[in-house]
Amino acid sequence: MTFAGEVAWVTGASSGIGAAMARGLAAEGAHVILSGRNAEALAEVAADCAKGNATALVLPFEATDHPAGLAAAEQAWAWAEERSGGIDILFNNAGISQRSLAVNTDYAVYEKIIAVDLLAPIALTQALIGRMVARQKGRIAMVSSVAGKVGVPMRTAYSAAKFGLIGYANALRTEVSGEGLQVHVIAPGSVRTNVSRNALNADGSRRGVSDKAIDGGMDPELAVAQMLAEMAAGKREIIVATGFEQMIGEACRTPEEIFDRMAALVANGYANKLEVPAVESAP
Repeated sequence: MTFAGEVAWVTGASSGIGAAMARGLAAEGAHVILSGRNAEALAEVAADCAKGNATALVLPFEATDHPAGLAAAEQAWAWAEERSGGIDILFNNAGISQRSLAVNTDYAVYEKIIAVDLLAPIALTQALIGRMVARQKGRIAMVSSVAGKVGVPMRTAYSAAKFGLIGYANALRTEVSGEGLQVHVIAPGSVRTNVSRNALNADGSRRGVSDKAIDGGMDPELAVAQMLAEMAAGKREIIVATGFEQMIGEACRTPEEIFDRMAALVANGYANKLEVPAVESAP
C-alpha cells in the first residue's frame, strides 16, 4: 500500500471524484483531510474514511475564499505533522464546469470558473509548496480534464481554466522535481458525478440536469483506482477516460521526453541564471 500512513488533503471531497479519492486513500491506510463547501456531506465521507488505522479531518471552506484557505492550510499542516510530519499529498479536485456557447455567455461566468478551477488550486498549492519542498517529500495532484488538453464546445471557460491548470502544474514540476516532490496532472473524461448538474449556464445559473455522456461515464471508484495506481507508479500525466475521450486525451498527451528535458533545465541551473539578485537596502 503506497499511501499507508501518509496524510492526503482532498478538495471537492463531498461527492464524486473527491469523495471516491478520499475513500480510496483511506482504504490504503492514509489519513485524509476533506475540504469542500458542504460540511454535512464531508462529515459523511469522513465517517466512511475513519476506519482501521486511517483518521479523517473535515475542513470546510469556500475554494475562492483565500483567507479561509490560508487558515485551513495552517490547520491542515498542524494536523498532518502529528501523523506523518506534514501533508504528503495535495489532491486539488474542487471545480465547476460550464454548458454554454461563448457567444451567449456572461463574462462573470469566466471570472467564476477561472477563480474556482484555476486560481483556487494555485492558491492552495502556493500555501503549502514551501513546506513540502522543505520536507523534500510530497505529491501534488491537479485534477484537470480532457477538456484541459483539447478545446471542447460549450466549455470555453472550463477549458481555459483547465488548460491553465495544466500549464501551472507542468511548470511547477520542472522546479520541484529535483526537490523530492512529484506533480501529477490528472485529465479525466466523463465520470459519473454531478459535474453537469452543477455546471453554469450562460447567465451563471446552475444547470440542474445531467448529460448523457456523464451519466454513462466511468464509475468514480474505478476512475480513482486508476489514478491511485498511476500516481503510485510515478506517472506525471494521467489520462482517465474511455472511447473517444481516451483517444483525444492520448492524442494530446505530452511526451515524457519533454517533461524530462524541461526538468533538466532547472537541474542544470536555468532558474539561477534568470533570477534577479535581491537589491540590498541602504545601511
